[in-house]
Amino acid sequence: MPSLRLQRVRELLKREIGEAIRREFQVSDAGLITVNDVDVAGDLHSASVFISILGSPEQQKRGFSLLTRHRNRIQGLVARAVILKYMPTLRFVMDDSVVRGNRVLEIIEEFEKTTPPDSE
Repeated sequence: MPSLRLQRVRELLKREIGEAIRREFQVSDAGLITVNDVDVAGDLHSASVFISILGSPEQQKRGFSLLTRHRNRIQGLVARAVILKYMPTLRFVMDDSVVRGNRVLEIIEEFEKTTPPDSE
């Protein structure tokens, strides 16, 4: 289990990265980009940013390429907002857990519709 300090740093980075992305990218261009989680290394030198992008497949590809291309700019904006001894090097990772979760809910709904209710 990560230390309390590491958890606080993760939440702070998550909030600030999300805010920087919201300011930098238009939803019409890149889709709706959300930061699901941030996994920070124990030495704070690197961080994996788990993101999901809502929009068309074209917007998702464009949004992810914009994120990777502008990683240094986002990292700089976050570094100005968050005072840490080391600003972690950000690495963006697509997180499809929201999509998979929605699919599971759809399957459950379909199952409930096809299953007749118990007669007592």
